[in-house]
Amino acid sequence: MSNVFNAAEIIDMGIEKEKKRRDFYAFVSTKFNQKKMKELFTRLKDWEAEHIKKFTAIRNSVEESEVVENYQGEFESYMKALVDDMLYNQVSAEKFSQHVKSPLEAIRYGMEFEKDAILFFRELLTYMSQTHKEKIEELINEEKMHLVYLAKIEKEYK
Repeated sequence: MSNVFNAAEIIDMGIEKEKKRRDFYAFVSTKFNQKKMKELFTRLKDWEAEHIKKFTAIRNSVEESEVVENYQGEFESYMKALVDDMLYNQVSAEKFSQHVKSPLEAIRYGMEFEKDAILFFRELLTYMSQTHKEKIEELINEEKMHLVYLAKIEKEYK
């Protein structure tokens, strides 16, 4: 017999990831003195804040949605693996200062965060009703734009 979960639980995980990305970008915007880096990471922080608002609106409208598992523990194990990865364990001021010493490293971390967001949102689509899929696709497209933007800045910075 399949276990049934509320899709809102998945979205809550996504919101937490968005908050970590926002906080990472906020911290990075104060870490480096170059004006271009401050502007870059402030812009990314603001974009993630907008995603939190959009994601929260989606979350508030999916209270009754359910997720069906193929086997017991499938949903919880998989989504936990997507959320509790090493990348997100390194998102604190203390951890950041140990791992990211230059703007280029911060840009690369940002690129990994954006890739992670795309993966998470793609997987989330599996569990969403048709009504919400379009909104999730919009978020995926925005994350793709962030990734392209960071890749362009990375190339210029090299």
